[in-house]
Amino acid sequence: MVVVGIGADGWDGLSPSARREIESAEVLMGSARQLALVATGAERVAWPSPLLPALPGLIEAYRDRRVCVVASGDPMFHGIGSTLIRLLGAENVRVLPSPSSVSLACARLGWPVEHTHVISLVGRPISTINAALRPGERLLVLGATDPGVVAALLVDRGYGESTFTVLELLGARGENIRRTTAAGWAIWGDSPDPLNIVAIECVASPGTTALPRVAGLPDDAFEHDGQLTKREVRAVTLGLLGTDGLLWDIGAGAGSIAIEWLRAHPTGTAVAVEHDPVRAARITKNAQNLGTPGLRVLTGSAPDILRGLSAPPSTVFIGGGLTAPGLLQHCWAALRPGGRLVANAVTLESEAILTAWYGHLGGDLFRLAINRAAPIGDFTTWRPQLPVSIWSVTKPSEDLPR
Repeated sequence: MVVVGIGADGWDGLSPSARREIESAEVLMGSARQLALVATGAERVAWPSPLLPALPGLIEAYRDRRVCVVASGDPMFHGIGSTLIRLLGAENVRVLPSPSSVSLACARLGWPVEHTHVISLVGRPISTINAALRPGERLLVLGATDPGVVAALLVDRGYGESTFTVLELLGARGENIRRTTAAGWAIWGDSPDPLNIVAIECVASPGTTALPRVAGLPDDAFEHDGQLTKREVRAVTLGLLGTDGLLWDIGAGAGSIAIEWLRAHPTGTAVAVEHDPVRAARITKNAQNLGTPGLRVLTGSAPDILRGLSAPPSTVFIGGGLTAPGLLQHCWAALRPGGRLVANAVTLESEAILTAWYGHLGGDLFRLAINRAAPIGDFTTWRPQLPVSIWSVTKPSEDLPR
């Protein structure tokens, strides 16, 4: 199968080899918009909606025909090329890309591609942008058919003075570029062509708190009722968790561990488990505010609620509920080989469980004590926080007998 990337300039922008692939195809597949850009006598198959469930059947139905898929720009950048390779294998798919919309946008703006943060809103909530908002950051937002919604979010988050550029129909004859501020666009209220990219140069208004990329956000970045892994302990814990993949955050409290882990690993996925429904709702709100709306929140008690999860985690954090019968056993059994488990304890009962498991499985066990400066009369002293015992362990390729 051949996948040809095609720009908004259509046939004129294709290389000779890409044209030959399209002309020699018996079947052309793609979106109605992409198919309309080329003229051949091949049979045309427009993508159904939803596409992904129907794709394997489509491929099987035309397996004996010469199929060419036409896609937008670079098919390997948030495109159908990656999906087809996942289904058929890289050796069975040949990709001929055109410049991506990101490359075209950076060329128009004079931005180095490698220093530009790209955010796709295709199938994602707009609050995904929140994780990237920092002064001086350059953002390209894809899939925001209505830039006014993006502008309104920036104004609401204290970035209304950010340079706001809307690039329409890049590469086509009707290409148009308009530049203002986020606040200016929100007032303007114009409706550009749906085929657009939004470029943002982030400028924070005075008093706007800029949250860093690194682990250990301020405690007040989260709404919480006190059930929160405190900043210093959180930074250490996140450093131990590391890796990517799927995280289980059990006894999530305010969701701080899962949220910060997702901010650091945007290609990962996470499940937060919290038995208190009020706290669970608060986790969802924190995830939206901090740009990780993909966090899945489960309300219930572990380990029972974990039995409904089919995908094995690559990382597990237990911040509460260690004394629940069978919890550690279930998490260890579910954890992928090579995965990491980290558990924090503040009570003697929980610490005794960690000590026993450390004696059985090894890993690292240590106690973290934090003291914070605080006033005492007219002077300042150290106020100790509750010490936290932390156990981290990596599951071997072959599990040890229990």
